Amino acid sequence: MSALFVLIGISILVAGGFLAAFLWSVSKGQYDDDYTPSVRILFDDELKKTTTVSNSKTITQTK
Repeated sequence: MSALFVLIGISILVAGGFLAAFLWSVSKGQYDDDYTPSVRILFDDELKKTTTVSNSKTITQTK
């Protein structure tokens, strides 16, 4: 019976450790944006270059 109390005490300490680690990671911003990194590869990385022509028109070029 005393072994059961020891195991319950150890499990409460381990659960407290996991709770502390979770709260620490939330406060450090680990879970702020979990959607964008997974779909970032799907977005095109097109650089837009804006040039001004002599007659005040703006042309946007995409490479």
